[in-house]
Amino acid sequence: MGTGTQPCLLAAGVQSDHGHNPLKRAGRLRARNCQSAFPLTPLPPLFVPSGSAATKGSLAMSTITTRDGTEIFYKDWGQGQALVFHHGWPLSADDWDAQLMFFLDQGYRVIAHDRCGHGRSTQTAVGNDMDTYVADAVELTDALDLRDAVHIGHSTGGGEVARYVVQAKPGRVAKAVLISAVAPLMVEIDANPGGTPKAVFDEVRRRTAANRAQFFVDFTLPFYGYNRDGAEVKEGVRRNWWRQGMMGGVKAQYDCIAAFSETDFTEDLKRIEVPTLVMHGEDDQVVPFADAGAFSAKLIPGVVLKFYPGFPHGMPTTRAEQINADLLAWASPPAGWRGGIRASRCHADP
Repeated sequence: MGTGTQPCLLAAGVQSDHGHNPLKRAGRLRARNCQSAFPLTPLPPLFVPSGSAATKGSLAMSTITTRDGTEIFYKDWGQGQALVFHHGWPLSADDWDAQLMFFLDQGYRVIAHDRCGHGRSTQTAVGNDMDTYVADAVELTDALDLRDAVHIGHSTGGGEVARYVVQAKPGRVAKAVLISAVAPLMVEIDANPGGTPKAVFDEVRRRTAANRAQFFVDFTLPFYGYNRDGAEVKEGVRRNWWRQGMMGGVKAQYDCIAAFSETDFTEDLKRIEVPTLVMHGEDDQVVPFADAGAFSAKLIPGVVLKFYPGFPHGMPTTRAEQINADLLAWASPPAGWRGGIRASRCHADP
């Protein structure tokens, strides 16, 4: 995939040794609630925009049960054009809060689910792989009978979207968006000499299994670019990331590291037939831009690429205003646009 810079996982205390914690496979486990280690302050009442889709449709949070008995939690709010959001590792549908509220107010129907093993879905001990994630997404969209939906994926969720859209039933998908996505392939192999050495992911596995509570706190720094000089660190954002991570099952999160780092999406990207937007921050320390967003854009027919100087991996949160505006423009393209490869560089304050 070229010779881009390596992810700055070392900024989260990751060392490139080969630590490994063998975890035995077991039966499926039910999700349990966990309480934050951070002291919390009272929050104001939830703001629901006046006159928005929230007052016209439902504000539903529910589950489906897949064929193998896994419960998948999802939110389904509002009416209108459906936007489906796929989250990253090791988070949940809550990572899309800024997008769900924005697009709900714009009159869209917004849907986001917790991947198996993550958030409020079943804490699965097996089946924590990309093919199963996609199969669950297929079952969810079938259950909701979604038509002409726009599927938006961040990080691991971007890989999930890339594979889902080529497997979805005809008429299910109108467009796709890959944000800071792990596609086409993260790990370094002979066919991908510019990838990240496997030893880095081995260390992520080791720290996740040994003490994920501390590792997740550390990982928020490169994730949001908070380790950069002059960065405005928002502790609430860091704590919310930690909260989401600790809601999921450690075994599923451990397995997911292989799913996001070793799954090759090259052929999926080549087969995408719907209009696709690729968005990536140039200062992504987790999934380097040159070997992900820029390379994916060369593989997807008729892609539109938007790249952002100085933006971090977690830009949907730290740069929500810019990302939401660009997503809105993509969901509602100018009249007469017929597709074709386009690339633009967004100029924004660092």
